[in-house]
Amino acid sequence: MNMTNEPKILKNRIFLYLTEFFAGMSVMAVELGASRLLAPYFSSSQIVWTIIIGTIMIAMALGNIYGGRSADKNPDPGRLYTRVLIAAVWIAAIPVVGKYIILGISALLIFSVSSNFLIVAAFAACMAIFVFPLFLLGTVTPSLAKYTVGNLEESGKVVGTLGAFNTIGSIIGTFVPTFVTIPSVGTSVTFLIFSGILLALAIAYFISAVQSSGGNKAVEKRADSGKKESGREQGQENKDSQKERDNGRKKSPGNAAGKIGTSLLCFLLCCTFGYSDSFAFWESGLIYEGESIYNYLQVKENDRSVILSTNVLFGVQSLYMKEGGLTGMYYDYAMAAPLMVDGKAPKDCRVLVLGMGTGTYATQCRKYYGDMDIEGVEIDDKITALAREYFYLPKDVPVTTYDGRAYLNAVDEKYDVIMVDAYQDITIPFQMSSAEFFTLVKGHLAPGGVMVVNMSMRGSGEGNMNQYLSDTIGSVFGEVYTVEVTGSTNRELFASDNGNMIGNLEAGRALLEDESLYAMMERTAGALAKYEPGGYILTDDKAPVELLGMRVIDELIGDEVAYYKEIFEEKGIKGLLEAF
Repeated sequence: MNMTNEPKILKNRIFLYLTEFFAGMSVMAVELGASRLLAPYFSSSQIVWTIIIGTIMIAMALGNIYGGRSADKNPDPGRLYTRVLIAAVWIAAIPVVGKYIILGISALLIFSVSSNFLIVAAFAACMAIFVFPLFLLGTVTPSLAKYTVGNLEESGKVVGTLGAFNTIGSIIGTFVPTFVTIPSVGTSVTFLIFSGILLALAIAYFISAVQSSGGNKAVEKRADSGKKESGREQGQENKDSQKERDNGRKKSPGNAAGKIGTSLLCFLLCCTFGYSDSFAFWESGLIYEGESIYNYLQVKENDRSVILSTNVLFGVQSLYMKEGGLTGMYYDYAMAAPLMVDGKAPKDCRVLVLGMGTGTYATQCRKYYGDMDIEGVEIDDKITALAREYFYLPKDVPVTTYDGRAYLNAVDEKYDVIMVDAYQDITIPFQMSSAEFFTLVKGHLAPGGVMVVNMSMRGSGEGNMNQYLSDTIGSVFGEVYTVEVTGSTNRELFASDNGNMIGNLEAGRALLEDESLYAMMERTAGALAKYEPGGYILTDDKAPVELLGMRVIDELIGDEVAYYKEIFEEKGIKGLLEAF
């Protein structure tokens, strides 16, 4: 490519390599930001990640095709940096409008999609929000290859160097958002940071273009001198000169200044209105809202309780009862586990909670059974910090920041009660749902010990999520009992090789002094049903928990919106608005 009249900044290939580097970095940062933007609404399951990766790869592939053809047709770097400028502004706008687009798409689809709602809604949201800017960034690599390859002899070296810069940028763009920007400043600011980087690259190009525009006068002089020549040479040079004059007009100071000014104004507006950690923008009275490496975190308070939620649209993950009573949730049913242990009073039991959350179960056990020996494992240290600050988790209850299964692999301790509470909504870690995992749990139970599992999604039909989990546990433990949690989709499962579980519960219940706990245990004992396991087994090799979870979510959504669907079909939008 002839670089004679190109901006000085392009005459050094380093700037082009930096463009490739930061484009690759920004693509990965946007991909990780996409997962955090979608997770509070659609979960962070493998299915959602698949949708994100798939749509981004579609965008990049289309961008590669278009970028190559565009560069061959019109090898003007200004066109590429204009696309980078547009991508930067679009990425900056994501924190401002992204959540509204997600909710708008969800509201439209919830009445028209009867199955795989989360898949369809997440895919539509990804297409609407992320495909266009990443399509534009996908044009960078083929365009830069066109601008940097001077001859065939060096083409392999140049293209290889571009690929290396892109890859290194992608690597850094993977680690920086995850470990630095998202935990420290949040998803919204992360989008703005990488938008700002792309904006700076494009502005640097256009400033250089303005400074080099004076060279166009020399082009015009050569065009005039060309008129004195004859025949084909005159016509060809005039064509070349006209093309160079056209390019010069495109790089005129007014044109470049307009692009710079407009993009900077849009970026500043996005910084003003997009700097927000709030995903649940309709909520009022939140006492904490933020993000960690693993979760969106929301703490809200009412007269009776303090609540932790890690999902904007549904789910309560932990709570603290201000007056110290029972929670009215699955934790109350799980209080039966210490009473089932063989040969020990509840206050003498050693308890391990995998998925500690903010310590609701530990707090309840301490309140009703005395100074029990309790420890927890929680993968998210920010949740543990919230537990100490807002949920009054006792300081003498140790919490290890670790994956639950990895923790069991690392210790040799034995426990009388192990509570598995690591499943939240659709996000079920497959490594903590398999037969191998429950065998590991069994190995850490003391003789006569009991495992209690909170299963958060009650499905229907053959081969639903809870049936898979229950059958898997039943293949490991000799005694399995389940109880449905009233008023929720939860089911509590108690498992042991101790054949006296129910007898121990009855005997221990009779000794309880607290009337509310006594009534709760009476209710639990009356609703317990012995589970006869079948053949639906989850293993480390095969545990399709995401698909099973999606099926349950579809059922829940269908049940919740059935009433409003009928109104919509009968009375349309007007009737729906009146119903709300």
